[in-house]
Order: sequence, then structure tokens, then C-alpha cells
Amino acid sequence: MGRLFGTDGVRGLAGSELTAELAYGLGRAAVVVLGRHGAGRASLVVGRDSRASGEWLEDALVGGIRAAGGDVILAGVEPTPAIAFHTVDASASAGVVISASHNPPEYNGIKFFASNGMKLPDELEDEIEAFLSQPEVPAASPGEVLPGGDARERYLEHLVGAADARLEGMTVVVDCANGAASEMAPELLRRLGATVHAIHAAPDGDNINDDCGALYPDVVAAEVVRLGADAGVSHDGDADRALFADARGAIVDGDQVLAACAVGLCEEGRLTGNAVVTTVMANVGFHHAMREAGIEVVSSKVGDRYVLEDMLRTGAVLGGEQSGHVIFREHATTGDGLLTAARFLSLVARRGSTVEEVASVMRRYPQRMINVEVGDREALEGSTEVWEAVRAVERALGDEGRVLVRPSGTEPLVRVMVEAETEDLAVRHADELAAVVARSLGAS
Repeated sequence: MGRLFGTDGVRGLAGSELTAELAYGLGRAAVVVLGRHGAGRASLVVGRDSRASGEWLEDALVGGIRAAGGDVILAGVEPTPAIAFHTVDASASAGVVISASHNPPEYNGIKFFASNGMKLPDELEDEIEAFLSQPEVPAASPGEVLPGGDARERYLEHLVGAADARLEGMTVVVDCANGAASEMAPELLRRLGATVHAIHAAPDGDNINDDCGALYPDVVAAEVVRLGADAGVSHDGDADRALFADARGAIVDGDQVLAACAVGLCEEGRLTGNAVVTTVMANVGFHHAMREAGIEVVSSKVGDRYVLEDMLRTGAVLGGEQSGHVIFREHATTGDGLLTAARFLSLVARRGSTVEEVASVMRRYPQRMINVEVGDREALEGSTEVWEAVRAVERALGDEGRVLVRPSGTEPLVRVMVEAETEDLAVRHADELAAVVARSLGAS
């Protein structure tokens, strides 16, 4: 059996893979493990997204926390980054979010934040997982449910304060994915002065991420064009990511947002270490833009927790992913889609420019991604045939393209990605490499 915790907590189909029993056990185990590491009487901020399963998972999780003697600060439906903020703001022992982020409504997940608002270290997750098999010993004094006070208002004030300019005169469409930020995302933009049109902001428990939000940025792009708006923002179900659309309906991804913000901070002398952290999935156009701006690029593994690790290691204040997770370390401890919207749109406003012009600091190279089903994804590392083919394509592309071939972390797949100057070149080379992978490693 594999590790229960993935790169972003425990996740699975609600009711079959992620059960009430497991949620109860995770709550109980977290209190005990935090106690081992000096938390004393643990207090945990608990929030969730808008999925119907979140209600009974919350009941079970809170029951486990209280049974082990931990107190609960119940936040209700809140974006994931808001729970990270609340954890620090309330001086809590940890934060817990019940969410499956961008996944379909039938999924759910549980992820933990440490007292500093950062994702719980792998070592503590392993301890929590190991403790799940231990028999339950009821606490002498069960925990209590404590009021959250005006935590949401303090978070909104924090976001408003992080913006570099007001958004007066700007009309923005925001796609809330029927998720946790359905109220907060439009409210933030209104407080910043924008005229706001909110779409997919009516969660019913079963419509989160359903053909809307950050996985479908073309939806907000079409609405921007229809309304004649200046910009569009797409969040996912727990609002830890943001993608954008310009007035023409062109999609602006996380690489372009990161590039624009990096150049902006660099020009103002605020990009500490003159470096930015991204992942191995970043578009080759991002690397070219950073080189032209004289900014060093640090590449991390995929996942915002790994981006943050490299930011802390190098002292970088800015990092992110193509998917729209962006970390502004002076303002947040994790990817925050609402903060990203405030920062990026206020950059546009401060320059008296447009989203299109600000995003044009980077030219996005066409990309072709193919998932190849294989018999043994671990055999990729030793496949001479595949790596010879990869090197041949890299030589053909030179500095005007990029190849990435890697095994999936969870499925029997090898992912083949090629970027090139033209769509035709990207498709041709990716198809060639996918054929080699299938021939060398393909499922029997």
C-alpha cells in the first residue's frame, strides 16, 4: 500500500476512499502527533470547500480532534489559503482543510498546515499516518469548539493591503468555480474598486469545478469578451490558484503571471536575490523572458509545497506554477489565488496598462503533452532507446524548445511534453517521442 498522504494531503472518492472513519482517525492522530512535538493542548483551525461531502467529513474530523483532547476553531466554508492565514492569525497549533481543490465534486481531501501556515512536513504526515493503526485512548478532557470571530474580515483586509494599486475603472469577470471563494473573491475585487461580474458563484454542494473555474479558463475568457470587460479571473474550488483572461479573451496562465510579477518586482528592486522559483513544467518562453530580464530561475519539482521549499532555501520571495499557484512569500505561506488576483491586477492598474500588455513580457511557446500508457513507469529511467530519442529531439530544437519526459506519480503513465517555436513542431516531436515510449515501455 502506498503512502496515504500525497503532495497535497489525503485525497480520494468521498465515502469509499475518504471515509468518515478515516477523517475521524486523521483528526485524532493529528492531535496526538502535535502533542508529541510540543503543541500542548492542541488547537486546530478547520475549514472546508463547498462540496456536500465536506459537511459529514467535517463532523467526523472535528469528532476525532475533540476525542483526542484538541480544540477546534471552526471556520466553515473558506478558501484553502484563508485557513493557512487563520492558523497563523489565531496562533493555532495547526490548520486543516477539507477540500479536493480542482478535482470533481465526488472527490474530497484533507490537508494540514503547520502552525506557521506552511504545509505540514512529510515527516509529521508520516507520523500521523503511522498513528492511525493505534487503538483509541479517549482523552481525559475532550476538546471544545471555539468561535472563529472576525477571521474572514481580517483575511480580506490582509488581501486588500497586499495590492499595489486600486482597481477603479477596471471591469473584471471572476469565475468562482462554485467553490470556497464564491463570496470572498467578488468581495475582494469590489473592495479594491473594480466593477465585478461574478459567475459560477452559487455552490450547491455538487457543482464545484463542474465545467467552470481554473480548469476551464476559456469559460471566463468568453464571458470577458461577451461583456466587454477588461479582465477575467478563474479560481479553482479551493481558490489556491488563479488564471486570467485579457480583454481579447486570450488566456493568461501561471507562467505569464509569474513572469510579469517577477519583472515588475525586479524593476522596483523588490525581487530579493534577483531570483524566481518555478517548476520543471514551466514553459520555455518563461525561461527566455527571465533571461532577458536578468532574473535567475530556480526549477523545483511539481507542487507548490516544493516551490515553497526552494523559495525558503534560496531566499526567493516569488515562486509559482503554470497551473496558477503563485506564492508571494512576503504576504503568504502558500499558493493563494485571491492574493494572486489582487497582486496581478493591481500591477496592471499601477502601470495604467492592460492585462495583454503586462502579460506580453513572456511569449508562451506552443506545447504538446501526451500521456502514454506503460507496463512499468519505473522502467523509464533505464530505457536507453527513450533517452537517445529525447536527446535527438533536444538537439533538433536547440534553444528554441524543450522536452520533458517523466513518469506519472500515481498512474501507469509516462508523460511526454514538447515545446517548440511552432505548433507543428511541438506536435511532430511529441508524437515521435510518444511512439518511442510506447514501443519501449508500452503496456503488454
